[in-house]
Amino acid sequence: MPKAAKYLLIGSTEAYSGKSATILGIAHQLKEKGLDIAYGKPLGTCLSESQTDAMEEDVRLLAQVLKLPENRIRPTLLSLDEETIQRRLSGEDQTDYRLSLEQYRRVPGAPMVLLEGPGTLEEGSLFDLSLGQVADAVDAAVLLVARFHSVLLVDALLSAKKRLGDRLTGVLINDIPAANLEAAETLVRPFLERQGIPVLGMLPRSELLRSVSVRELVSQLKAEVLCRPDRLDLMVQSLTIGAMNVNSALKYFRKGTNMAVVTGGDRTDIQLAALETSTQCLILTGQLPPQHFILSRAEDLEIPILSVDLDTLTAVGIIDRAFGQVRLHEPIKVECVRQMMAENFDIERLMATLGLEPAVTVQ
Repeated sequence: MPKAAKYLLIGSTEAYSGKSATILGIAHQLKEKGLDIAYGKPLGTCLSESQTDAMEEDVRLLAQVLKLPENRIRPTLLSLDEETIQRRLSGEDQTDYRLSLEQYRRVPGAPMVLLEGPGTLEEGSLFDLSLGQVADAVDAAVLLVARFHSVLLVDALLSAKKRLGDRLTGVLINDIPAANLEAAETLVRPFLERQGIPVLGMLPRSELLRSVSVRELVSQLKAEVLCRPDRLDLMVQSLTIGAMNVNSALKYFRKGTNMAVVTGGDRTDIQLAALETSTQCLILTGQLPPQHFILSRAEDLEIPILSVDLDTLTAVGIIDRAFGQVRLHEPIKVECVRQMMAENFDIERLMATLGLEPAVTVQ
């Protein structure tokens, strides 16, 4: 009789903490050890507008990157959007989603099932699909991902431990700024371990992982690409607003690296200054076309220029959100995650806790 699959539910203390990246890194290491894995995300949050089927964008991406066959992908039960929530609140949706989770209990042949949980401990409660409810329904161990804002992240983790009890098998602390690495290692890690919260990984902040491709900015801003549509894979690490005089702007631009510069379509002086520094794309507001020589210079320097039908404040707000919600669409980010998790996550300790044995011996 085949052994029952082990379930690991990856949750977080707040949205956009790095759950998908964590799953990608863990899955890659488990596969290297010869383990057959399955993956699912019961509660969806990011269906793409262009998708005709109901597969979650995150699910699709991870399935592709990990080369998972169809029988190793569990379906998303529902997507958290306005319409779905209203149907539940009005009583139109009476579905017992705990019963729907039963199909997650049946994954023939896969010894390990990785599940991506909701963005917070509370999210999904309306549908009986909160992190704790899903963990109880499928008998899963829970790994929490927490983004490092300050040492006070221990508050959220202590609270989570009280709520999840023995199901909390460990935490991964993500996005630790270089200045906080020592405090995280010498204060936070030992304190959490003493409280019975195993710290399985600590990931330093990565500028690459926090970066956004020009293509993603085009999508988020609904921008028109005026030149170099072949260079939309350039990665943007910082945002700069060109609203000052040109001398101040030049000093400012020279300090930046791999910038997106937002400025008015009429600010030819700022546009030219930006093109001569470390700029990955120019974003022009106000729907004013740039001068011909600006387009020509951008063509030569291979820098895309985007035009948006937005004011500067709105455009900056959208770009800021894009930096805060980075997804793993680019192969370079996938490779970065694999390396960081291999170096900073204790996969052996996780496997021992879950009672998993390697299926192959790594030489």
